Amino acid sequence: MRARDLMTAPVIAVQPWTSAKEAAELLSTHGFTALPVVDDDEGLIGIVTEADLIRGRIPVDVRNANERREAASVGKTVGDLMTSPATAMSTGTDVADLCQALVDARIRAMPIVDGSAVVGIVTRGDIVRVLARDDTDIARDVKHRLEIYGGSGRWQIDVRDGNAHILDQFDDDSDRHVVQLLALAVPGVVAADTAYAGEEQNR
Repeated sequence: MRARDLMTAPVIAVQPWTSAKEAAELLSTHGFTALPVVDDDEGLIGIVTEADLIRGRIPVDVRNANERREAASVGKTVGDLMTSPATAMSTGTDVADLCQALVDARIRAMPIVDGSAVVGIVTRGDIVRVLARDDTDIARDVKHRLEIYGGSGRWQIDVRDGNAHILDQFDDDSDRHVVQLLALAVPGVVAADTAYAGEEQNR
């Protein structure tokens, strides 16, 4: 599975001059955790997160003058708050690599780019939702992809806990390799194997 199969697109992005309040409203309204920050050409220049927006923005106890001065200096635009440069990955990135990057960097969202242009975003929540997909839904999507590739009635598909087992009515190793790749591209498939149905029946 690649980033393009999982990303939310089109992506809602903001510019450096967008106000912190407007960015917070976008996060709240859409349930996002982060927003890519782009320039006039839609190129990625940074990212602004929930943590960036809440840091120092709640009024402090007025009895503490030092903290009051710190709160007053908080940036008012996305450009003041964003992390720049931002880490991004391409549409063809393997989701396994994307997951590892999210964990290693301790971030919750990864902008997806085509060249320098932001075309989508993948969050930890997106990945968790894919892992939680019902096996019946996954099997239906695998079947659909395989029927587009080689017609209906050729494959038997069984999905359990995201593991897809596919039986091919024809003994064709090269086709089964393609089928395995197609199955692995389906959101929710964590592993896929194929076999010749005739061999399975003779066991």
